[in-house]
Amino acid sequence: MKTLCIVPCGKRKIWEKFPDAGPLKARDVYIGPYASKCIQYAQFFYPESWCILSAKYGFLLPEDIIPETYEVTFKKKWTNPISINELGYQVNEKGLNSFKELVVLGGKVYCDLIEILFEGKNIHKPLWGSSLGPAIKRLNKAIKSGEPL
Repeated sequence: MKTLCIVPCGKRKIWEKFPDAGPLKARDVYIGPYASKCIQYAQFFYPESWCILSAKYGFLLPEDIIPETYEVTFKKKWTNPISINELGYQVNEKGLNSFKELVVLGGKVYCDLIEILFEGKNIHKPLWGSSLGPAIKRLNKAIKSGEPL
């Protein structure tokens, strides 16, 4: 049985460093320390079954194209994040509902959304309650040891 790993998007995006980068694959967009470490972890332990949860675009597969930078967050409703209904549609459209187990590397907001969207599934939240520094250390240790969280 395959497990789906869901990683959070991040505020820092590649266009901060390279404004003329143009459209890029989702896996190459998020450059903040936490988001990029989560992506590295997902690529290491779940190379064929991971995605990014973006407040603007919803569930992004690694190869999905993001056209340009954006500033949308689930924490500030005025930024107009994607709706729970649209996320539910994507879960079915992208076949994410076929996974029985999920690993969610995001914080409370992400974990709460995943609990609603994947009700009845086995959801593992290994970084729940961790602040960024300790979470990054745990991700680094897991990658180095080859032992998933």
